[in-house]
Amino acid sequence: MDETPQVVLNPEREGSLRTLGMISYLLHAVVAVGAVVPGFQPSILLLVVAFFIDLFKKDEARGTWQESHFNWRIRSVLWAFGLYIITSPLYLLLVFPGMVAWFIVSLWFLYRVARGWLALNDRRAMPV
Repeated sequence: MDETPQVVLNPEREGSLRTLGMISYLLHAVVAVGAVVPGFQPSILLLVVAFFIDLFKKDEARGTWQESHFNWRIRSVLWAFGLYIITSPLYLLLVFPGMVAWFIVSLWFLYRVARGWLALNDRRAMPV
């Protein structure tokens, strides 16, 4: 099996990227929990901030196991956004089925955040 060699960062740089990843996952988690808990609606701005942190910092992790986490978070946000857009007509026309659809998307997003955060904590890469 041919594996791409992983870039090894100095411990300080790796720790810095890991801390940045933890902060990003925290911001994602606050928004994800807010999406499934009635009455708790944090600003979507938190998610936008986390998304742009991931976009601008992912090159610093290129070739390392942490690159997969940047990609995981970016893909999670883009997929969730797309799913919310696709289901928004349902939400606007038929409120209850739309709420159910958005709840399912929100649970899926929360699952992705939790799975990634646990893997980052264990210093494991995310699947491609």
